[in-house]
Amino acid sequence: MSSISTDICIIGAGPVGLFAVFEAGLLKLRCHVVDALPQVGGQLSEIYPKKPIYDIPGFPSVLAGDLVQNLMEQIAPFHPTFTLGERVEKFEKLDDGSFQLTTTDGTEIHCKAIAIAGGLGSFEPRKPAVESLESFEGGKGVYYMVRDPEHFRDKRLVIAGGGDSALDWTIFLADVAKEVTLVHRGTTFRGAADSAEKVKNLHEAGKVRLVLSSNVTHVHGNGTLSHVTITGNNGEPEQVSVDAFVPLFGLTPKLGPIGEWGLEIEDNAVKVDTLDYSTNVPGIFAIGDINTYPGKLKLILCGFHEAALMAQGAYKHIYPDKKYVLKYTTVNGVPTL
Repeated sequence: MSSISTDICIIGAGPVGLFAVFEAGLLKLRCHVVDALPQVGGQLSEIYPKKPIYDIPGFPSVLAGDLVQNLMEQIAPFHPTFTLGERVEKFEKLDDGSFQLTTTDGTEIHCKAIAIAGGLGSFEPRKPAVESLESFEGGKGVYYMVRDPEHFRDKRLVIAGGGDSALDWTIFLADVAKEVTLVHRGTTFRGAADSAEKVKNLHEAGKVRLVLSSNVTHVHGNGTLSHVTITGNNGEPEQVSVDAFVPLFGLTPKLGPIGEWGLEIEDNAVKVDTLDYSTNVPGIFAIGDINTYPGKLKLILCGFHEAALMAQGAYKHIYPDKKYVLKYTTVNGVPTL
């Protein structure tokens, strides 16, 4: 059992949690980062490390894994410490206003403020109601995320979904897989309009097949997946030969132990004040996908903004009698800890 003392304990080592280290470091606040996953990067590393991201300012396109690597380089001058592969299990507020956290492996962390940057919390993929689907999991043809696009090189692929992930992977895998079919139950997409337009253009160019107003209703194969049945809303079925079926219907979030900390919860997310992304418990802040407030957008770039204001709020909480004067990195450079 190890014991750690720090200024801010950041729960979640995804992109928003990592950038929070940078913003706190500018204020000379030390950070310790905890994540249940065995590596940094959160969903970017765990679910789609090779997926390009198009809405990070200054990067027309950046692979998720590269963004994580860049963030790690950016925060290196502040020497953050990490506890990975452990989940924060116990929470205690001490008499002096500080906090004592304990992980699943018994690691104890004493901190003056907490920043919850846990993304969706602990999460699992939403699975479509298709009979025998689970018998083809575990590398037998059904995949709920794309970890390595090369796995689908020269393969016949059916993707199902209507959100950003389904659209983005259809676009990306069009140049990788032998055949890509995107099946969507509706006629309009929830994802970005630009991405939907690209998929329609690829369909018209014969590079992907787009099947609208339909669902994948059955999966078939002897040990490994060989066919899926696509049924239109009109009831007409079509059997398609495939090597892989990738249903991308998002993730089901679970807050886990954080849901029992006395925080105000709304729709499985932590309510915050947008002044500094503080929760109803003084000293605890929530940033990124795990929080909610009027007008919330679940975008990485919004999480970066939230991290900057959270760091200011944490500084005021830790040093209520000190006045911080904003210093621009273009003038002063990046300090070290």
